[in-house]
Amino acid sequence: MPMPTDEPLPLIRKLLPYTTFAVIVALAYVGWTFYSRWHENRVLQQQATAKQEAEAKRIYDLYGAGRVKLLQLYANPGTISRGATAQLCYGVSNAKTITIEPKPAGDVWPSISRCVEVAPAQTTVYTLTATDASGHTEKQSVTIQVR
Repeated sequence: MPMPTDEPLPLIRKLLPYTTFAVIVALAYVGWTFYSRWHENRVLQQQATAKQEAEAKRIYDLYGAGRVKLLQLYANPGTISRGATAQLCYGVSNAKTITIEPKPAGDVWPSISRCVEVAPAQTTVYTLTATDASGHTEKQSVTIQVR
């Protein structure tokens, strides 16, 4: 039976426990880096989604939240000379039908932004009535002064 000798271990066998530890530490570091970047991206995506949803709700509410809403009604210019014309501009959202009294020369229909030409002979109050599919109505008036 051979006797154990005190031969020195090869260099690789001496370094093996240290390199294994170094590889484990490196793998843990790389894993943590990937996880932390994934988590940060996920949080940023959730924040962006929440911000988009809040903006969409704000715009939805701004345009009437599903109900008819008069966005604008104005005359340009507001004062005209006899025989001149003016632009009667309106904007509605969620409207199924609209009417303008007294009736302007052109056709009117629901639109976010539309103008029709009017030529009143005397100072006239134009009233816009908008109705949605559920029957809700909104009215607004504008006056064109004739000199």
